[in-house]
Amino acid sequence: MSLLARNSANSSAPNSINTSASALRNISFWFAISALICLLLVNIDISTADPWAELGLMMAGALSPSVWSWSTLLSSLANTFAFALQGVTIAAIAGFVLALGYRFTLVRAFCAFIRSIHELFWALLFMQVAGLSSLTGLMAIAIPYAGTLAKIYGELFEEADPAPANNLPRTPSRLSHFFYSVLPLAWRSMATYTSYRFECAIRSSAILGFVGLPTLGFHLETALSDGHYSDAAAFFYALLLLIGTLRLWLHKRLLPIYLVAVFYYLPPQATISWQLLVRFVTEDIVPAPLRGQAFLSGETINNFAQWCNLLWQQQVWPGLVNTVLLGQISLVFTGLLALALLPLNSSRFIQRRWKRGIGDSILILLRTLPEYLLAFIGLLILGPSMLPAILALAIHNGAIIGHLLGRYTEELNLRADASRGVTLYFYEVLPRIYRQFLAFLFYRWEVILRETAILGMLGIATLGFYIDSAFETFRFDVALLLILVSAALNISVDQFARYLRQRLQLKTVPESL
Repeated sequence: MSLLARNSANSSAPNSINTSASALRNISFWFAISALICLLLVNIDISTADPWAELGLMMAGALSPSVWSWSTLLSSLANTFAFALQGVTIAAIAGFVLALGYRFTLVRAFCAFIRSIHELFWALLFMQVAGLSSLTGLMAIAIPYAGTLAKIYGELFEEADPAPANNLPRTPSRLSHFFYSVLPLAWRSMATYTSYRFECAIRSSAILGFVGLPTLGFHLETALSDGHYSDAAAFFYALLLLIGTLRLWLHKRLLPIYLVAVFYYLPPQATISWQLLVRFVTEDIVPAPLRGQAFLSGETINNFAQWCNLLWQQQVWPGLVNTVLLGQISLVFTGLLALALLPLNSSRFIQRRWKRGIGDSILILLRTLPEYLLAFIGLLILGPSMLPAILALAIHNGAIIGHLLGRYTEELNLRADASRGVTLYFYEVLPRIYRQFLAFLFYRWEVILRETAILGMLGIATLGFYIDSAFETFRFDVALLLILVSAALNISVDQFARYLRQRLQLKTVPESL
């Protein structure tokens, strides 16, 4: 009998466990209901005349990749790797420094702010003063990743076992305490998570090509938009190959060599006009009414309050609503897909190793695909609606959570006479990993919302759509305000998810009988 089933059947079980199980059911129910309501309010129509024909053309291109220029492919591949490695290196250093003061509220707020703004938004901001330069690509990755790494490092430092400190001198300095008892315990987890963030940085680096930087994404977007699917397949496979083979060649002993190589190959530099920078900071991002008469959507605006009110009605509120709707639907679909995918790499359901290897490869492939690229391909096949964005977010994040849950099932202790198949899944495994499932899902909530906003740059009317439009029309004051709104939304959702995890006592250690 499963853990939750035993709790409900055993009258002597603590009331807190029954209450917790009830809370898990309630939160799941209301999240599902909210997603259903949101689904009724959004456009998920398929508007292309023959989506299957377009999909067939893409599949044909995928089976016949064509490299029209090896030099272009290799240079874009090198640029993608260089931006990612440089960005994560700077982010790790900055994140470590910030993590040392993560106990301070101001530091935590600063880290939450910089990581809540997507890499593409940072790139658009830096492009206004540094152009399409290597410095723009580096900073676009380094800044948000520094905030993320600072959070993880800081939490690892706080959770380190205090027992080793007892072997230090009776009154060790704070510095000695940290380097001899805290850092050694956290180091392995820090290295593991930083390695994972580097994989994420490669995806982010590739996507920077969609705003003009010379990475794989630049040529992918061009080839896909022009219908040259064979050319797109070559760049797509290059991205998969780069990420899929990281463990084979990215060893810590070779890391110094790679660092020297990437900084020599692509030094972070830019031609910055200080006059342009001063103007951008002191004029361009200042709300238009504060600089004189302003125009917004064809209307003349004479005061700041009117400007804010009109902007709220026409852009902020519609963008917020669509971002939340899309994010909530994608969150629930992510959960459903994760639960469906978790058996693929679990020996509890697939005994043969080679079959699990295939399942694990499928999960790795799906999580490797950037949401932005998936949504872009989906728009080409299905047409402009929220459906491609929902599918893209659910596939990427569902594969990540499904992969983690599959690994967690390996640590469960099952009876020798445990059921098999569907019965094992629903009555033994799922009830015992459900807490971990919700914990992972709420951890990904902020990430899903960040990506939801940025998918607006593909034409979906989230906050990213209005931000991109503001940049295109050189309304940098509007763009900055909308970016701040997006950041505030992400921070709010992150705090709410943290509250739910604490309230439901969610944890990431599997329960055993």
